[in-house]
Amino acid sequence: MKYYAYEDFKNDTKSLINIVKDFQADAIVGVARGGLTLAHSVAEGLDIREVQTLRTELYDGSCKRDELSVFDSCSFSSVKKVLVLDDIADSGDTLLAVMKYLQDKYSDVEFRSATLFYKKTSVYEPHFWINEADDWIDFFWERDFK
Repeated sequence: MKYYAYEDFKNDTKSLINIVKDFQADAIVGVARGGLTLAHSVAEGLDIREVQTLRTELYDGSCKRDELSVFDSCSFSSVKKVLVLDDIADSGDTLLAVMKYLQDKYSDVEFRSATLFYKKTSVYEPHFWINEADDWIDFFWERDFK
């Protein structure tokens, strides 16, 4: 297990902002819960006020469930480009399902995904990512506030 500190998050988020800015997203979707801290930070860095959330359930702690559930209350009536943010593409199952779900439901919107971490064994590679992971990542928000 690798601890991921706030300072690393801050630096990596700045790098991610520089990478995704050319996409010129109209809105951001944070995948709850792991993507919420990143979504807020990237929204501030890109000055995007249109921030929405989508919640999924695939893991109970570090134990993977058999089936992914998606809970969505997004609305993209005047949005053309959306950046979907999550903390990590671990197995990739969550992001693969989220991206397919969003594209199927909102077919007139262009979606791109971004994460802080990507595992090469993932079934889904985000459009943008910063670090390659080879271990379980223990994010500061999962440890520091308990």
